[in-house]
Order: sequence, then structure tokens, then C-alpha cells
Amino acid sequence: MTVQPPRSPLAMDAAQRGEGPFVWRFSLYHRLTHATLIVSFFLLVITGLPLRFSEAFWAGPLMALLGGVETAGLLHRFGAILTFGYFGAHLAFLVRKVASAPDPMKLLWGPDSLVPQPRDVLDILNQTRWYFGKGPRPRFTRWSYMEKFDYFAVFWGVGIIGGSGLMLWFPEFFARFVPGWVFNVATIVHADEALLASGFIFTIHFFHVHFRPEKFPLDAVMFTGRATKAYMEEEHPLVMDRIVAHESEPLNHEQLTDRPAPPPSRAASLVAAALGLLAVAVGLSLTGMIIWAVLLS
Repeated sequence: MTVQPPRSPLAMDAAQRGEGPFVWRFSLYHRLTHATLIVSFFLLVITGLPLRFSEAFWAGPLMALLGGVETAGLLHRFGAILTFGYFGAHLAFLVRKVASAPDPMKLLWGPDSLVPQPRDVLDILNQTRWYFGKGPRPRFTRWSYMEKFDYFAVFWGVGIIGGSGLMLWFPEFFARFVPGWVFNVATIVHADEALLASGFIFTIHFFHVHFRPEKFPLDAVMFTGRATKAYMEEEHPLVMDRIVAHESEPLNHEQLTDRPAPPPSRAASLVAAALGLLAVAVGLSLTGMIIWAVLLS
């Protein structure tokens, strides 16, 4: 394959820093799923916060900006439909992948599995030691413990937040099966779990993905789907044997994981940076609004 020139260490996208060549980390399917998740999550948060903090000074103007309570409600439900849509599609994707795998157990419990394993506990401890300069940085496989946590947090969120939201959306239907007090519990659970999810995404997740010194100001690998070899060696060194095994192959346009990838075009890089920075800016703004409402209202 043609050796690609190294990217500048000053590149805005952390996934484009360091020496090439580029390799595929995420396929188009994963990027579209993540994009749908972003849109639905922001829709749900932006339309839900004015209700959760209705007495905050920003609640009224934000609701007016959304077009009023009725329009905000429609947007909130549209976000919920998107959420259940991508979640259902992903479950179908997983069933098909497991059913077609030559060794399903290896898929569920192998080095590329997203299922939490004992190794992840050791990685958490070793990472904590590394933070305090007491040990080397842990070497991750395809997924770090934080990425696994992020992944399964969606299952928790759809189950708890989505389930309680459905009860509040269709109370007449669910009232056939549950007593009235359950709807009071569902209201509290829906609001508080959504607030917890928002706080986690806009602080812990953003820090891990974008604000760490080696990634600041953003990591757009989920937008472009590809990263430099140097990036992969730093973030996921235990997959480097497969990357090296494939690096002599021609550029892969089917977006197969660990295969050589063409570098992102300048236009794609700019779009990815713009979308990433916009999401970060909106998320931090919403975090500020939440903090103001909780501490100062």
C-alpha cells in the first residue's frame, strides 16, 4: 500500500495526529448509529430540561425558542422514537452478528468483546495508579473499560428512562396493568435518571473522549471512522498485531476494522470538527444551565 504522510501533531482531531497510515476503527453503520444517538439525546435533553427546571431563569426563554410547550413535546417524542429506533436496529444487528459468528462465545467473551471482563477491573486499578504516577499506563484491547461503560449505559438508559417515558406517554394503556402510584414513581425516575445521564455524558464522557490532554480539543474518530496508526498504538495497543498484519494490503473501501483506510478528506475533517465542537459547546452550555438551576435557583 502507499505510505501516507504523517499528520501534524497540531491537528485538531486527535485521531489524525501522529504517523500514518490510517486504519478503519468504525464502520459506516456504527457512525450512523452514533450520529442518531447524538441527535436523539440532544433533542431529549434540550426539550426535557425546561420541564425539569421550570423555575430556572432560562427555562422560559428556552421553551419559547423551541416553539412552545406543544412543539417541545412533539420534539421530545420524536427524540424518543429515534432512540427506540436505533436501539431496536442495534439489537437486530447484534442478534444477526452472534447468529452468523463461527464461534459466538469468542464474540461474546473474546478480546474484541464489549462484555465487561475481569481484565477491566485490573485496567481501572492500573489506570488509577497511572494517574498518580505509580505505574505504567494500562494497555487496552479494542475497547477500554470506559468505552464498555458508555456502551452499556445506553441499555440502562433506554430501559429505565425509555421505559418510564413510555408509561408517561401512554398512561391509559399502562393503567390497565399497574396502580396509579407507579406513574408518580415513573415521573421521578424519568426526570432524575435523565438528569444523571446528561451530567455523565457532558462531563465524564466528554472528558474521556475530548478533554484529556492528548485528545483536546476533540477526538473525531467516530465521525470519520478512521485514525492514524500512531493513535491506535497509543489508545488500543493490543490490536496493533492485527493492524500490522493488514498494513501491506491495499486501501480498504469497505471500512473493515483494522484495515488500511484512505485519509479523511479536508472537507470531511472540517465537517467532523465542526460537528464535534458544536456538540461539545452545546453540551457544556447545558451543563452550565443545570449547575445554575441546581445551585443558584
